[in-house]
Amino acid sequence: MTGTAQSVSVEIFDTTLRDGAQTEGISYSVDDKLRIARKLDELGVRFIEGGWPGSNPKDALFFEQARTMPWSHAKIVAFGATRRASLKPADDASVRALVDAGTEVCAIFGKSSVLQVKEVLRTTLEENLKMIEETVAYLRGQGKRVIYDAEHFFDGYRLDATYALQTLQAAVKGGAETIVLCDTNGGSLPWQVEAAVTEVRARLGSAPVGIHAHDDTGCGVANSMAAVRAGARHVQGTINGYGERCGNANLCVVIPNLELKLNFRTLPSGALARLHEVARFVAEVANLAPNEHMAYVGDSAFAHKAGVHVAAMQRHPDAYQHIDPTVVGNEMRVVVSELSGRANVVSKASELGLQQVDAATGAKIVELIKAKEHEGFSFEAAEASVALLVRRITPGYQPLFTLLDYRGMVSRHGERSMAEATIKLSIGGHEVHTAAEGNGPVNAFDQALRKALQPLFPQVKDISLADYKVRILNSNLGTAAITRVLIDWHDGVRRWSTVGAGSNILDATWLALADGYEYSLTPQAVGAVAPNGLLSKGA
Repeated sequence: MTGTAQSVSVEIFDTTLRDGAQTEGISYSVDDKLRIARKLDELGVRFIEGGWPGSNPKDALFFEQARTMPWSHAKIVAFGATRRASLKPADDASVRALVDAGTEVCAIFGKSSVLQVKEVLRTTLEENLKMIEETVAYLRGQGKRVIYDAEHFFDGYRLDATYALQTLQAAVKGGAETIVLCDTNGGSLPWQVEAAVTEVRARLGSAPVGIHAHDDTGCGVANSMAAVRAGARHVQGTINGYGERCGNANLCVVIPNLELKLNFRTLPSGALARLHEVARFVAEVANLAPNEHMAYVGDSAFAHKAGVHVAAMQRHPDAYQHIDPTVVGNEMRVVVSELSGRANVVSKASELGLQQVDAATGAKIVELIKAKEHEGFSFEAAEASVALLVRRITPGYQPLFTLLDYRGMVSRHGERSMAEATIKLSIGGHEVHTAAEGNGPVNAFDQALRKALQPLFPQVKDISLADYKVRILNSNLGTAAITRVLIDWHDGVRRWSTVGAGSNILDATWLALADGYEYSLTPQAVGAVAPNGLLSKGA
């Protein structure tokens, strides 16, 4: 449905900073949360749930600072719970913290399940209904807009549908503007969600309904879509699907599905093209590796490896893609591997800015790649090595430098260990011999190579190794196994990756190191590398 007129809106409520922060391995600072909130506001989501101000000082500080900042599209939301049993809302410190957070909008959760009320809250069903209605009414009396999250709704609905619906009616009676049905344990399936949302809408009349899905069955996105099909017009989720246990509904998939497949408007015009950028930004701030295979925004989402696919794509761009990747800010890539055909290589060469690769040369490169992958190389994640491999087989190639020999030594003196490497290179017809120490053999080789190159190439100082990965390919051979080394690089602007392989880990490391420096220091050999890590034409 791409390009058709959109008339119906679905509110996007982002909880990356609250529910997403419950991901194992994520610990946002206040500055992290503010940076992500700014990026989400630029994307154009309707609500940004900043945290629970009554639970910890960090979230309280976030709201204090957020109050002083301008927001273009989003409303910052404070999250909390209904009052505790036997307390008035005004006497509950957690409820007062919501008021003190200073946000226009609050989101509060209450129990929808008989089991949760009796076994977790240890109170009566009647008291729980009062807790919901009175807390919503109190916040409304304080001038707040209230979004009510019906926690454990779908489990509660299956257990006792009558009572689950009564809890929603209590929130409506208190003045909640939106009733959000939460699949808190993530165990529901799409047809169950669609049926329940249909029933809720029939019972609540005009009260807007939303969905908050977790992904414990792998159905977080599907359940969100099912709810919208049944009439929900408010969807909660997180960027990259972050969240406790298996995560929340992934907004990086929900949003384009709603916009491009169901024809709903979720973001300001043109904002969808920023989705790829936002997904990677949030992953970077969260200090988690991006999921490269994520639908729509993963770097592999529009990557083509099979030769038949690439050949078809050259004839028509829709042959093996369900949308134009630029719509979500992504791009099509060709992957070169032992499964490649000539079309892959010719297309990749063009993508990398190497225009003089005809079909015959492409066939030679395919055979070379297949031979090298048989030796243990893998070029799918090492496009800089692909660029150099193509360059080296084309006429007129001159290596930037040639290895004459190297030596490495690792020693230990008491509690101190050290490594030393010597490298002898031929650079421009001149022999250069350097030595360096490091905290390990890889670091020592890297330092020695830098020392050799920097007099002629001062930009070496800006090049950094971002990651160094080692994989043992045939572990049945023990210490004689083939080792593959993949190195990720950056220079503050660009990112690139190189690969080496061999039965000697230092030989494999040398190949990946040498490719990394040659790629960066020989601009005419390769195309530019965009800041998002994707290779593109035209430096």
